Amino acid sequence: MTIKKVSDSRVVQTHLIMPSDGNRHNTLYGGNLMRMIDNVSAISFTRHTRSLGVTASMDVLNFIKPLPVSNSVCIETIVSGVGKRSAEIFAKVIGEDLATGERYLAATAFLTFVVVDENAPDIPQLEAETEEERYIMKGYAERRKKRSEDRLADREFQENISIEFPWG
Repeated sequence: MTIKKVSDSRVVQTHLIMPSDGNRHNTLYGGNLMRMIDNVSAISFTRHTRSLGVTASMDVLNFIKPLPVSNSVCIETIVSGVGKRSAEIFAKVIGEDLATGERYLAATAFLTFVVVDENAPDIPQLEAETEEERYIMKGYAERRKKRSEDRLADREFQENISIEFPWG
């Protein structure tokens, strides 16, 4: 069984929030942040698995504090749990007021990615090195169980959703 360190999957990207990234409140539009998180998370997944994967879900995204235009947004991702064919990615979003240097936790997220190549080897196991990594990883089994339960409920929900044209 292959074991990789969590830090081997760490990806950090920092962006200046421009007016074109903002909403009418002059803060980063939530959809833009979601796109950034998904992009950075995909790199963590691929670094850890060395396999092609797809985003299966963005399970939890907590918007904690707005990210004003002219601040920076730093997205840090790690693989936080693995199964045979899927991996959970944790994303930490840190804002920085570039004028004052004040840093703040702006958002956190968990995403699930799935290997698409049926012939790819099993995903390597994880070894945490820091207290933060251990803390994040210790909740993986419970989060995975909840995702599985939610997926079953979602299937029933989807079966009851119409795909008929609403206008005709």
